[in-house]
Amino acid sequence: MTNLEKAFTLFDDYNRNAPEHLTYDGTGYPSEYFYALKLHEWVTKLDPEASESLLLASRAQHIGRWEIARSSYPEGRVGYLKWRTDLSKFHAAKAAEILESVGYEDEIIQRVKQIIRKQRIKDDEEVQTMENALCLVFLQFQYDDLIAKTSEEKMVNILQKTWAKMSDQGRNMALSLHYSDEGKRLIGLALGAA
Repeated sequence: MTNLEKAFTLFDDYNRNAPEHLTYDGTGYPSEYFYALKLHEWVTKLDPEASESLLLASRAQHIGRWEIARSSYPEGRVGYLKWRTDLSKFHAAKAAEILESVGYEDEIIQRVKQIIRKQRIKDDEEVQTMENALCLVFLQFQYDDLIAKTSEEKMVNILQKTWAKMSDQGRNMALSLHYSDEGKRLIGLALGAA
């Protein structure tokens, strides 16, 4: 096994411990394991020549996400942002620990941590690719569930923020996805097409 394969196996084993499960195409998955696979798929679609660091980061972006509960932080935007910041540090540290254990050099480990923490997002092509992939996973697999429990106004705001995070490549991919009628309608509102 290559170091990449060893790292993927360890990342996947870790994410299989996610307490939440979902069903996709009739198969059950631990949620974070499923999303890691889909994020990796999107990264390879967006960048078929993706570097090893980007591939590693894609599989570990949200590793162990369930271990830091949103409910352990105060309600509201400030609490949410603090939770997100602490989570990204946790994901980067956990990924680094696993990468060290399989023998990766510090240069790759530091690069993976930068991508996971989304540093210099608008100036770093690989970080932007990761952001595009994260947005696409949300739109493809989580969007409809969120519509069901979110007001129209808030949903339009979320979509506008999602669009702002993506590059043109990400937006073009997003427009090629299949959406429910309600999903299409809300995207139309968010983008000013309705």
